[in-house]
Amino acid sequence: MVQPALQKSLADRVPLNRNGEAIHFEVGEFWTALQRQASSLHEISYRACFKPQLPRFFIERFSNPGDLIYDPFMGRGTTVIEAALLGRMVVGNDANPLGTILTKPRLSIPEIQQVQERLESISLAAAPSFSPKLAMFYHPKTEAEITALRDYLGNRKREGREDAIDEWIRMVATNRLTGHSKGFFSVYTLPPNQAASARRQIKINEKLRQKPEYRSVKDLTLRKTKSLLRSVTEEQRTILAFAGERALFLCNQAWDTPEIKSNSVQLTVTSPPFLDIVNYVEDNWLRCWFNDIEPRHVAQRITMSRSLEQWSESMSAVFRELYRVTQPRGFVAFEVGEIRRKSIRLEDIVIPIGENAGFTCQAVFINTQRFTKTANIWGIKNNESGTNSNRIVLFQKEHR
Repeated sequence: MVQPALQKSLADRVPLNRNGEAIHFEVGEFWTALQRQASSLHEISYRACFKPQLPRFFIERFSNPGDLIYDPFMGRGTTVIEAALLGRMVVGNDANPLGTILTKPRLSIPEIQQVQERLESISLAAAPSFSPKLAMFYHPKTEAEITALRDYLGNRKREGREDAIDEWIRMVATNRLTGHSKGFFSVYTLPPNQAASARRQIKINEKLRQKPEYRSVKDLTLRKTKSLLRSVTEEQRTILAFAGERALFLCNQAWDTPEIKSNSVQLTVTSPPFLDIVNYVEDNWLRCWFNDIEPRHVAQRITMSRSLEQWSESMSAVFRELYRVTQPRGFVAFEVGEIRRKSIRLEDIVIPIGENAGFTCQAVFINTQRFTKTANIWGIKNNESGTNSNRIVLFQKEHR
């Protein structure tokens, strides 16, 4: 049921698309009721990611098995994994190399026994490093094991010997670096989708009167492997492997993807970086360290705009590239996030950007969800409307 205040807000503004047709605003609880039905394979944390049911909603309605699905801002790979589970072919791109590290291994899943045997074969008995940069997060023995695993994976990659099992272990270990339970390598810290700075972690430790205790890197990596695979069937393994063999993973700017053929993508489902709200580099500094990624290089590539004008300019370039790669009659589902300071409705900015690139806006989907924490929806406080929302602008490339 649509709240009266929200209904009135929509009724007061009915924008027209480039064909002079009224843009439909579809409001309802489209996918949150299904949020407990997602595959366990999605349980990889990443900052500002959406739930798997969001891309599934659009994939099922605007594509068919075998179609090519794309996400230019891949993040943890939610769209890519969900599309592959639904029998679609996939392309994923992210300016941050972590996107491929966290996504690609879940399309080539090893057996649990293979992961266990590989872990047992790796020597993690390196001498403790006692790094002052990491001592606030890890017990010395745990830190030594993490460093040894990092060195092993780095050597395998440099020697060209890294295989699907190594990539899986890298992905799982990257996800286990920090978190707020004993299932992570670290002492209690921020949720796993963001890493505290060393200085802040020292303050957390002082406040909680805690010190890092030993956590077994091998045991926790195997435990997380079993958790990720607990709901994955043999049929799904086969479907994922089929998509994985044909998948394309890129680490480009979203407006520069020449590797993707023109007129090849049936559906794009994505959520871009929103202004300067999330600092993807600072949040992932430990993950970058573990994977030998230079954060400064990532910072130069990620679209983090500090003004609406800069963001609009970047998104205009992205939409021109999306128009090139999208099939005639294909779609783009563009998630526009929350309102900034209750004043900026990003769909009002995105609609003309998409249409200027050649698309036609078909609808704006507003997924409402009853929520208990403070949130905003179209400038309405949560304690007045009782909802939280996703807003997705749907574009179509018309046949010409």
